[in-house]
Amino acid sequence: MKIDIGIPEESRKEIVEGLSKLLADTYTLYLKTQNFHWNVTGPMFHSLHTMFEEHYTELAAAVDTIAERIRALGSPAPGSYVAFSELMSIKEEVGQPGAKEMVEQLVLGQEAVIRLARSLYPAVEEASDEATLDLLTVRIEVHEKAAWMLRSMIA
Repeated sequence: MKIDIGIPEESRKEIVEGLSKLLADTYTLYLKTQNFHWNVTGPMFHSLHTMFEEHYTELAAAVDTIAERIRALGSPAPGSYVAFSELMSIKEEVGQPGAKEMVEQLVLGQEAVIRLARSLYPAVEEASDEATLDLLTVRIEVHEKAAWMLRSMIA
């Protein structure tokens, strides 16, 4: 059936493009955070292991929320490593960095997601897409707090 939710098709497509990038970066940050949770070592092991688990658990829920918003706007959500690799801006980690570098990489990832979410505001506001605006506001708040907490670990 045709979608008639008060957001023109072209606007929905533009919003979905941005949300697809947000989904890819969120998933990549999730995977990176879980990897670091499994592999962190050193004197801050327990604190970082626990924090990383809290962060990747929240990111897993966020991935679902973002994908479902894409579906509600009438498009398929990207859901493969191939699709994510074409959309993501966050670099994957293939090695085993030390704890401090892990934290630094995760701060950069959190900040990348924040900037991307903020960049979507103009199109979302122009389309009067309050649901996506709410989603973006929540994502920014969560990522800003996570970045602050991570930075505090290495200050």
